Amino acid sequence: MQLLIIAGTVGKDAVLRQTQSGDSVLGFRVAVDNGKDKNGVKRDATWVSCSLWGKRASSLAPYITKGTKLTLQGRPTVDVYEGKGSLGISVDDFSFMGKGQQSEQTYSAAPANDMDDEVPF
Repeated sequence: MQLLIIAGTVGKDAVLRQTQSGDSVLGFRVAVDNGKDKNGVKRDATWVSCSLWGKRASSLAPYITKGTKLTLQGRPTVDVYEGKGSLGISVDDFSFMGKGQQSEQTYSAAPANDMDDEVPF
């Protein structure tokens, strides 16, 4: 199993599309900051193409806008276009990162668990 976790900033507003079978997919790109080198020169950001599928794609489209800071977790993907590879992620879980805020909102692709809070033994 492969798992990719990234944190970055959305480069421009997400675009909501529908597949031919009617599934919703939300596409956006995230810039991951690579810090500075040993001489203090800022390194170029790594751009990651992101896709979010299903009902969450439709409901979250208005909130994933340019400048939004996200932490994403999912399966890595690689696309090849004109001989060049591009890193991507099929998002399973993510959270909005606030600027100095105490709370983060986390969203998961997994259905809610109907388990009781009590341990059954």
